[in-house]
Amino acid sequence: MYDTIIIGAGMSGLAAGIRLAHFDQRVCILERHSAIGGLNSFYRLGRRNYDVGLHAVTNYAPKGTRRGPLARLLRQLRFAWDEFSLSPQVGSEIAFPGVRLRFSNDFGLFESEVVRHFPRQKDNFRRLVAELCDYDQLGRAGTGCSAREAVAQHIDDPLLVEMIFCPLLFYGGAREHDMEFGQFSIMFRSIFLEGLARPLVGVRLILKKLVQKFKALGGELRLRAGVERISVSNGSVDKVILDNGTELECRRVLSSAGWRETMRLCDEVNRPDEHPAGRLSFVESISILDAQPRVLGHDRTMVFYNDSDKFHYGKPDELADARSGVICSPNNFAYGQPLAEGVMRITALADYDRWAALDRQSYQLAKLRWYDRMVASAVRFVPDFRSAVVETDMFTPITIRRYTGHENGAVYGLPQKRYDGRTHLKNLYICGTDQGLVGIIGAIISGISIANRHLLEG
Repeated sequence: MYDTIIIGAGMSGLAAGIRLAHFDQRVCILERHSAIGGLNSFYRLGRRNYDVGLHAVTNYAPKGTRRGPLARLLRQLRFAWDEFSLSPQVGSEIAFPGVRLRFSNDFGLFESEVVRHFPRQKDNFRRLVAELCDYDQLGRAGTGCSAREAVAQHIDDPLLVEMIFCPLLFYGGAREHDMEFGQFSIMFRSIFLEGLARPLVGVRLILKKLVQKFKALGGELRLRAGVERISVSNGSVDKVILDNGTELECRRVLSSAGWRETMRLCDEVNRPDEHPAGRLSFVESISILDAQPRVLGHDRTMVFYNDSDKFHYGKPDELADARSGVICSPNNFAYGQPLAEGVMRITALADYDRWAALDRQSYQLAKLRWYDRMVASAVRFVPDFRSAVVETDMFTPITIRRYTGHENGAVYGLPQKRYDGRTHLKNLYICGTDQGLVGIIGAIISGISIANRHLLEG
């Protein structure tokens, strides 16, 4: 009999497992795949390791900082700051036609850029920043307010509004074109007020540390252990049945598999699903270079680009949308030593249904064509690196669906979040993307918060 079974060995599931194991609960994490991490994972192709999902860790805070999500994470999971080896970004920018706004982990730079390019919005921008919710006010319930409507009450320059929303939606937007103001507050703080960082070796360091801690505390991790169904009796979960028929009894279940995906596992008949699935997915190209990006003239960590004054954040009308995207160079963090090879990653919006309709040969051809289209679009905003490319790879919404289980390959899950983590069953809870916190730090905080609130009571 387990005290808690956790479905999914992503960041949120692992963090919840650590938190519960700290208090001597008997915890088992079940992972359908042979690798941990979900979307934020890594794989090896040829002689190289590739990150999936991670561009950067948001919510960065320097060593010694006592407030904010990163400090809370380290305190709650009992990690030292040095264990995650986070190196801050060198500097990023939002690039629209004729205007570029630079930002770094010093918010003063972003504020000065806004004032320089949009001097009439100086006081409006500062009033908006002052209104952003504290983290302590978030996570228990959504505000329900449209972020675009809230921002429009302060900023009346349409271009500045679009430029602010571009990175926030790309890094946390589950809705098309807009987001809830509470989510906007989270994302604005995590990217602009706190900032971006990355471990030298990428996401696998963070995953390794989480798994080591969980196992050291007596936690059990089962890979290739997919859940077939959750057995329900008298309004409660009584056991979890695996794909191989194994039955595991438990007192509580915490699922990071997603709301709709978790509801489908429950063995109740004809339960209505009140939450529509997310529609927003991505495609990403990865280019390995024979030179450091700085040598080629590219010294930015991130470039969030859009080729018109209006940012279209929605499901594309073709396989992908090359009008906008995110260019990430993992080389351009302040590591103190260079990565062995240059890397450029380009992420753009994509349509899961169109990718899923392709046969195998058409799918492979589409990846090649869209690699070329995405890179051609991106080099309008960064130096052309194509002559330095020695290897490429690409993942699509099909890849995301395979490793996360999310319908439509929806990276950020449901548009309507479940901030309290509760379900209709008294001992079944959810954490992770559909609970409402996104990104690596957000996912970890989600697991911690739900464990604290519901699974450590009594």
